[in-house]
Amino acid sequence: MSDQVEVTNADRVLFPRDGITKGNMVDYYRRVAGTMVPHLRDRPLSLQRFPEGIGRGGFFQQEASDHFPDWVARAEVPRRGGGTVVHPVCNDARTLAYLANLGAVTLHMWTSRVGHLERPDRLVFDLDPPDDGGEVAAIRDAARRVRDLLNDLDLVPFVQTSGSRGFHVVAPLQPDAGFDEVSDLAADAAELIASQDPERLTVERRKAKRAGRLFLDVGRNVYAQTAVAPYSVRPKDGAPVATPIEWNELARTEPRSYTLSSVPRRLARKPDPWASMESAAGGYQAARERLDALMERAGAGRTR
Repeated sequence: MSDQVEVTNADRVLFPRDGITKGNMVDYYRRVAGTMVPHLRDRPLSLQRFPEGIGRGGFFQQEASDHFPDWVARAEVPRRGGGTVVHPVCNDARTLAYLANLGAVTLHMWTSRVGHLERPDRLVFDLDPPDDGGEVAAIRDAARRVRDLLNDLDLVPFVQTSGSRGFHVVAPLQPDAGFDEVSDLAADAAELIASQDPERLTVERRKAKRAGRLFLDVGRNVYAQTAVAPYSVRPKDGAPVATPIEWNELARTEPRSYTLSSVPRRLARKPDPWASMESAAGGYQAARERLDALMERAGAGRTR
C-alpha cells in the first residue's frame, strides 16, 4: 500500500561521492519501514537533517515544525530546566517517508516511550575507538565484555553496528525505574568493566585523560538523550547504516559494513536480529542487586 508521501526534489544528490539522491534515500526508508518502525514507535525523535546533502552541512531538529501534517504523531515532553519540547514521533511507514523527504538522514530516538517518558526501556553502551583510531578488534572485545556482564546481570544483550566508528550494545529493560537509577546502573557497569582492563578501557569523559583507551560511553542513558535508531542511515560517504547484527556476526563485521544499498538485501534473506527485543526485557532491581554483588566481590564498592 502506498504511503501517500510525495517525494520532492527526488534527484537532489544527498551523498555526493556516491551519487545517492533523496529519492534513493526515501526509497530505502520505505523498504525497511516494516522492520524499523516497531523500534521507533512511541519514541520522541530528534532528526539529523541534511536538506542540501551531507557535504553542505546539516542540523539537528528536536521540535516538530508547524508545517508537519496532522497525521505525524507528536510527543510533548518536559524539559528538566522548565518548559516543554514537542518532538515528532514515527509510528508508521508514511511518517518515516515524510521525515526522509525532509532530508532527515538519521533518526535519533529516546530510550523511553510516550507512555513512560521518565522510565527508560533500553540500556545503551556506545563503544567507539579512541580519537587516534584503534583496531576494530579492540572494540569487538569491549562489546563482548559488555555482553558478558549484562548476561551476568540477567539482562539480554543485543548488538548493532553504529554505522560510524564502533558498535552499540543494548539491553531491553522493563520500564520500572527512572533515568537516574538506570544511568547509575550503566555507569557502575561500565566502571566495573573498565576496572578489569584498565590499560585498554576507560570511563574517563575528558578526552585528554583517556590516553588512547577505548571509552565506554553510557551517556545515552540520561533523560532526554538519544541513541541512533536501528536501520538509520548515517551522514557519511557510502551511506552506512546502523544495523542490528547477531553476536556470531560480530567477529566479521565492521562498524560500516552495511549500507543503504545492502541492508534491504540483508533483511530480505535474514530477519531482524532485534525483532524479539521487547519480549526479552529484564527488570532493573534484580540487575541492580546482581551488579552490587559483583562490585562487592571485585572490591569496587558502590560509587553512587
